[in-house]
Amino acid sequence: MTVDSADSTAAAHQAQPPRKRAAAKKSTKKAVKKSPGAPAAQDRAPAELVQLLTPEGKRVKNAAYDAYVDAISDDELRGLYRDMVLTRRFDAEATALQRQGELGLWASLLGQEAAQIGSGRATREDDYVFPTYREHGVAWCRGVDPTNLLGMFRGVNHGGWDPNSNNFHLYTIVIGSQTLHATGYAMGVAKDGADSAVIAYFGDGASSQGDVLESFNFGAVYNAPVVFFCQNNQWAISEPTERQMRVPLYQRAQGFGFPGVRVDGNDVLACLAVTRWALERARNGEGPTLVEAFTYRMGAHTTSDDPTKYRADEEREAWEAKDPILRLRTYLESATDTGAEFFAELDAESETLGKRVRDVVRAMPDPGHMAIFENVYADGHALVDEERAQFAAYQASFADGEA
Repeated sequence: MTVDSADSTAAAHQAQPPRKRAAAKKSTKKAVKKSPGAPAAQDRAPAELVQLLTPEGKRVKNAAYDAYVDAISDDELRGLYRDMVLTRRFDAEATALQRQGELGLWASLLGQEAAQIGSGRATREDDYVFPTYREHGVAWCRGVDPTNLLGMFRGVNHGGWDPNSNNFHLYTIVIGSQTLHATGYAMGVAKDGADSAVIAYFGDGASSQGDVLESFNFGAVYNAPVVFFCQNNQWAISEPTERQMRVPLYQRAQGFGFPGVRVDGNDVLACLAVTRWALERARNGEGPTLVEAFTYRMGAHTTSDDPTKYRADEEREAWEAKDPILRLRTYLESATDTGAEFFAELDAESETLGKRVRDVVRAMPDPGHMAIFENVYADGHALVDEERAQFAAYQASFADGEA
């Protein structure tokens, strides 16, 4: 399905006399300034949106992408639903743990489950994923134990999992830097002649970073097998997309010489199909793709943020009507033989997961005092050795005082 309602609006606008057009433009500017919940610039600009499942849970056809999901079974659909429900429950539990003082910080993915599960399930085992710090759903798809995501936010480790065990890199806090890592890794994959692809996740705010644009250029020039997956959740902390860019985000790819696609980020089927297509292009030696998952961050940027300070409640309510989990549930109930028993069993599984997350986090041991010096370099380093010795002497001074 292609959503493009701006063409008729633009035509009607051009048909107005010049004075009326100017007055309308002035009135629009005033409305945008007045309301923090005004439609973003990307909502007003012409843009094609790939959508296979409407907010009402209706399946719609798309000639370009249907082939990538037509063979999906009812069990696989239920699996996607289970992924999203359990990811959301884990995320809610982590948020609660932070509020209880068990975590120092947490970055919620609430509302972005379809973008992450759809794209995550599109990857193959030999593909490599470079996340930001919010890709909890992708981590779930890659087989990373969700409790391992929490160690860093509790301050007891630097990541909690071996990236090479699941081809899922450690979380990246520095905004946008992981896209350079992903592009470099993809260039290496191409030189090795491997039949795999790389996918890099980042947000709309990160798309304004130089690192991301440099990655686009390197990826294009070297025809690297990399997919740039941008979750446009409408807000870079408190900065709306209308103040970040003048054109739809996915169109930025044109300037670098590779395709960009905007997909309904709350439609798990569309995200699955588009990402499969993009990864297939990469594996076939056709170079990078930019996928913009048009979604919404229903929660705060992190638990240290208060979104009520910069966005209107009406905006969130409008997006809640497009909830990705409710959308797929409606489809399951209407188009498959999924009954109440499935949902009841999943509710029980969610409770079990929540309890396990609470128990594991509270039992996490504190790291050793010297652990901070481990895994800094692959081999020994004179400066790190010196700093380790100084810190050891500092710690020993407390022991001497107690004695």
